[in-house]
This record gives sequence, structure tokens and C-alpha cells, in this order.
Amino acid sequence: MRFLLPKPSRTATAAAVLLAACGFAWSTGALAQKSVNGRAGAASPVRGSTPYATRDDAMQFADDVAERRGLDREWVRATIGSARFLPNVPRLMLPGPVGTVKNWQTYRGRFIDPVRIAAGVRFWRANADTLARAEQVYGVPPEIVVGIIGVETIYGRNMGNFRVIDALATLSFDFPDAHPRAADRRAFFRGELESFLSTESRTAEDPLVPVGSYAGAMGMPQFMPSSIAKYAVDFDGDGRIDLVNNPADVIGSVANYFKAFGWQPGVPAIYPVHFEEARLQKALLLAPDILPTFSADSFVAAGAVPEGDGINHKGLFALVELQNGLDMPPTYVAGTRNFYVITRYNWSSYYAMSVLDLGQEVKAAMEQQQQAAR
Repeated sequence: MRFLLPKPSRTATAAAVLLAACGFAWSTGALAQKSVNGRAGAASPVRGSTPYATRDDAMQFADDVAERRGLDREWVRATIGSARFLPNVPRLMLPGPVGTVKNWQTYRGRFIDPVRIAAGVRFWRANADTLARAEQVYGVPPEIVVGIIGVETIYGRNMGNFRVIDALATLSFDFPDAHPRAADRRAFFRGELESFLSTESRTAEDPLVPVGSYAGAMGMPQFMPSSIAKYAVDFDGDGRIDLVNNPADVIGSVANYFKAFGWQPGVPAIYPVHFEEARLQKALLLAPDILPTFSADSFVAAGAVPEGDGINHKGLFALVELQNGLDMPPTYVAGTRNFYVITRYNWSSYYAMSVLDLGQEVKAAMEQQQQAAR
């Protein structure tokens, strides 16, 4: 996934894409075998079934995108027409059964393990100068960036093997109607598909090659196409943005993303919290979910007391509840604006806590190794 390259001839590209849509072999050499870790020959993309060239709604969307974006109509139609329906993807979008109890400890265990921590230490060591520079430029500490990349892809080890064009087309035109927010989510993915096409139109790459998650997220940081367009940066100044193979661009782009969403340098994302049961108004505190709403004084007045320096925090708090299954009480923390910013990457408090915990575990392992080496 590289951008800022010379724009190719769309006549030849559209003809080749049309061949693929009609079922002819599409040969791109090593690029056709681009693996989930950005190297050639290690993995093949998941194959879809029916091409969208046969769908009137998909072709109408292609015409609309071409007109809105000023793109070559035949290239857009050929590209979307080459996308193939992924039968298993729509069901992956459906929420879990109603009443399912979450378990923070189980969730945490998926991301905080010795293998991921060791990989994080290696990544931090290899990119220490870049991480430090990103903190200077964007104000985001290394452990946050390291936590994100580790949770998302284990530092590039697992970047997905679904063709992005297939994933985005499937979710644009076949998003499951059973989803409670089907219309909104369908519109979201159509916007992402349009953004992907707009970006690809300005590169010299084949739009059928990029691979990512089943939702169309790409590269080490798993950016959606619109996030790539808005927040990805050429952090090493080589004239291109590469979120698959270039850690410098990955680090700078993640830090830029957080700055854009309001990351506040030097402010902890969470504080420990305890309750004063006599005046606890837990329902009131939990009503805004993870949106910081309460000043320190109003937080305490409702029975939630931030510990340590949290009592002097000048910003707003949210009471964050993490369920621990049916047999254990929930875990609670006081979340600041920075905790909320992490959830803009993935709208889940469990995700944000995993990012924080992984980053801290990697940082602690780094410090332990440094002490042992003295």
C-alpha cells in the first residue's frame, strides 16, 4: 500500500481489470501473491465468489462515484465489477447474541501475552528514534503507538488476507439487513469504498492487489481507506506513504491520527478509582458510557473517587466499566479525554484498555531488560 506515485494510464488498467471481472487469469507476478506481512509468496488472498459486474446497484454506484470524484468511468466500473462477493463476511458483522456477558480478563488475554510483548520490545528497539520523534511532533507517547500496532497486527505479522476491494464491495452492497444499524453501516462502507477508489486512482498500483481485514482495514495500523486519506503521513520523507512495510510511516500515521482526535500530551488515559458506597450513583455515572462528562468534583459527588493524581485532574472523566463475566465483579477505571481518543480508533473500552495494557507491558519489559544489562 504505497501512495504518492505517478498516475498510470487508466485505459490499460481498466482493460486488465475487465479481463479479471470476466473470469480471465490476472497475472501480476509476485504482487499477486502479496502476503499478509507485505512479502511475496507467503499467502494468497481469500477468494470471493460472484463478481459485482453483474449487479446493477454496484454499477450505478460506480457511475455515481466516477461523477462525484471526477474519475475515469470505465476504470471505476471495471474495478468494482472485478470485486467478488465474500459469503462469510456479512455474518462477521452481526453483533453477538443479546444478553452475552463480556469478560475483560478473557478479552485481555487475547492481546497481552509473552509472544506479543516480546514482539513489541523488538519493534520498539528497532524504531526507538522514530517513536521518540513522533512523540515530539504529535505528543503521543511511544507506548500508545506500540500498543496500537501490537493489538492490531502484532507489528505487521497479521495484516489480513482479504482483498480490500472484495471486502468493501461485499459490505457496501450485501451488508446484512439483520444488523440493527444496517443502513448506517452500509453507508459507511460505501464511503470507504469510494475513498479506496479515489486513492487507488492516484497510484501506479493494481487496485485488485491490496489485502487487509474482512472489513477493509489495511497495513500495520489497520487504517480504513478514509483514515489513510486523512491521517496517513510520509514520516520518513521518502516521497511515498507505505503502511505495510515502512514502520516510520506507520508510527507517524498512528500518532497523527491520535493528535487529530484531540490527544492531550502528558495526560494519563485512565486513573484508578474507588467508590464511596454511601453516595454512589452508578447509573448516573455510567449513563454517558465512555464519553468524558464529569468534572473531578462532580465525579466525587456521585461517589466515584479518582486515586492518586486523578483527584487533581483538570479535565472531564468517564466511569469505564469492564465486565468480568458472571462470576466476578466488573473492573472500573476513571477514563480521561485520552482514553476516549483511543476509542476513536476502535469504539470499545475493552479495546482501549488492551492497547494501554500492552503498551505498558512492553515498556516494563524494555525497562527490565535495560536494568538486567547494566
